[in-house]
Amino acid sequence: MDQRFGKEYKLCSKKIIERLFKEGKRLNSFPFGLTYGYEALPNESIPFQVVISVPKKNFKRAHDRNRIKRLMKECLRKNKYILEDFLEGESNKNGQMALFLVYRFNEELDYDTIMRKMSKLLLTLTTSIEKHEK
Repeated sequence: MDQRFGKEYKLCSKKIIERLFKEGKRLNSFPFGLTYGYEALPNESIPFQVVISVPKKNFKRAHDRNRIKRLMKECLRKNKYILEDFLEGESNKNGQMALFLVYRFNEELDYDTIMRKMSKLLLTLTTSIEKHEK
């Protein structure tokens, strides 16, 4: 299983991000907020691309925001197989997905908690998509 999480997973297109906030669906799972939608992404070999955001309103210092982003990115890297298996599976015919992930809690959580919550969020996302497709 490939656990790399390189630059190709980073969503940089402003047009796609704007369209995501206009037309995308939202999902909240403590401590994250997720906006997602199906998009035709520039890199066709990648099943999803993501933006990770930590608000300056909650964490004034950049090193705190960067640490949380690093933790979130690592947890997403470890759990990306959940979403990749779903998007590449037989049940999904819509293709690639764009994600905007926001850390909504005002205190920094430890790695183990973020890891558990990230896997729970991805499982909730896949079940939510399955439910809406039926």
